[in-house]
Amino acid sequence: MTIELKVPTLGESITEATVGAWSKRIGEAVKKDEVLVSLETDKVAVEVSSPSDGVLAAIAAKEGDTVVIGQVIGAIDETGKAAGVPVAAPAPAAAPAPAPAAAPVPAAAPVSAGPAAVAVSGEDAFDLVIIGGGPAGYTAAIRAGQLGFKTAIVEKRGTLGGTCLNVGCIPSKALLHATELYDEAQHGFAKYGIKAEGVSVDLDALMAHKTKVVGELTKGIEFLMKKNKVAYIAGAGKFVSADTIEVTLNAGGTRTIKAARTLIATGSDVSSLPGITIDEKTVVSSTGALALDNVPKKLIVIGGGVIGLELGSVWRRLGAEVTVIEFLDRITPAMDGEVSKNFQRILGKQGFDFLLSHKVTGVKPVKNGATVTVVPVAGGEEKVLDADIVLVAVGRRPYTDGLNLADAGVEVTERGFIPVNDHYATNIGHIYAVGDVIGGLMLAHKAEEEGVAAVEIMAGQHGHVNYDAIPGVIYTMPEVANVGRTEEELKKLGVAYKTGKFPFTANSRAKANAQTEGFVKVIADAATDRILGAHIIGADAGNMIAEIVTAIEFGAAAEDLARTSHAHPTEMEAIREAALGVNGGTRQM
Repeated sequence: MTIELKVPTLGESITEATVGAWSKRIGEAVKKDEVLVSLETDKVAVEVSSPSDGVLAAIAAKEGDTVVIGQVIGAIDETGKAAGVPVAAPAPAAAPAPAPAAAPVPAAAPVSAGPAAVAVSGEDAFDLVIIGGGPAGYTAAIRAGQLGFKTAIVEKRGTLGGTCLNVGCIPSKALLHATELYDEAQHGFAKYGIKAEGVSVDLDALMAHKTKVVGELTKGIEFLMKKNKVAYIAGAGKFVSADTIEVTLNAGGTRTIKAARTLIATGSDVSSLPGITIDEKTVVSSTGALALDNVPKKLIVIGGGVIGLELGSVWRRLGAEVTVIEFLDRITPAMDGEVSKNFQRILGKQGFDFLLSHKVTGVKPVKNGATVTVVPVAGGEEKVLDADIVLVAVGRRPYTDGLNLADAGVEVTERGFIPVNDHYATNIGHIYAVGDVIGGLMLAHKAEEEGVAAVEIMAGQHGHVNYDAIPGVIYTMPEVANVGRTEEELKKLGVAYKTGKFPFTANSRAKANAQTEGFVKVIADAATDRILGAHIIGADAGNMIAEIVTAIEFGAAAEDLARTSHAHPTEMEAIREAALGVNGGTRQM
């Protein structure tokens, strides 16, 4: 019997691919599930495997050809014969070569290779069940599939990607980028000699763009689950016992599954303040602020952290008057003090108003808006402010609602976090937790690292996360990025350090781009010169910080950065200059 090999579904909105090298010649024996060829697209690489034991009877698309979904690219003969197979226009056989891969994948490890697991069996029994389909969960699921675990991922939202992809990182970046272009067209083009008149924003079209981006990416993650043989169960999971999970299915009914190991990756939810009710209409969380129907005339942001400043930037660029209320005496209080001070100054020039060292005592909805009552933290007269929209951005809390952790015996802290050991195991040895739900930096990429590390540990490998090399970025204009220690932290720890700083006003590329706000600061150990931290405020800070993250991961010294050639002219040269400055050798100023 002859079985045609056809181009499979490639992913959302992807209709064609380029054929890679075939791993077999016509007439060679193949095994069921053996990878025969890889189809490359701009977004993913899709492997085509043999559906049966047999021989490769024909190749109808050679390496480099462009093919479309459903097209016949070859055939397998289960009888072991290579002749007489009806396929379209066979091409000459490609030379034998392994199918290309982005990176080598370690051999699948049996579940017993890692720490303790409970014995489970049956069709609805899994080596690993992951509760939560956000960055920690879906990344862990992919790694588990690569390592040979029979894996299920349970997500109640109805789409994968978690807060970050659905109502966080990704939609906010879509709006930030679009409104940055609009702001530049209105206020920045003139300095380049470009005249732009009558520029306006179609808010409905802008929101449609945001929704389209989110939809494409969530579908992409679903595709990755299928590619890595991960069972995606759409519904709300809860523990019935330490090894049994009941899922209330979104489609109706329930499904009970058994788990040799469980990974809790349920993330976090928005926090509010006592007495303040978020209705997502007038008083909104970040979720509501990403989907406003109209541009508010006055927007009050409660909280001077990352989320409030990013979303405040979106609506300020579109015309809102933005006031930020912060309990502490400066915005982004965890940030390096010098950077925070300069960041506030720049945002002030853009039109932000700040009310620092003030406490919100009440938010009252009124006709066409709300009033916000504040008092100075040090005591004094209260003020009442009017707003069309109030954005509550005071942080996030771990999300464990409805998991029935007590029934599994899993301990939680008073604040709702799940304590784990160095292997991300809870007090119940075969139940693990990663991401926002265990505390620390609530960042998608930190959660991803933990998810991968936990799965590798389960497989008996040496999964590890270097928390000194986790970057943070604020995607305003200019961007703000950091990694490692701040000067304030090192002073408290009693660590002797030295710094080097270089301003973008002295960087030729920044000058050419008319984006000279900000600087790069590198902090190194005074005795060893090892890089301890770095802080950047500048137009491309979010991309630039990656170089220093890599340096810290490999234990580099400031001298190593200073001796590394950087292309000219680039903003990246500012990193080298700051590193030179650590030891007094800046060349460009």
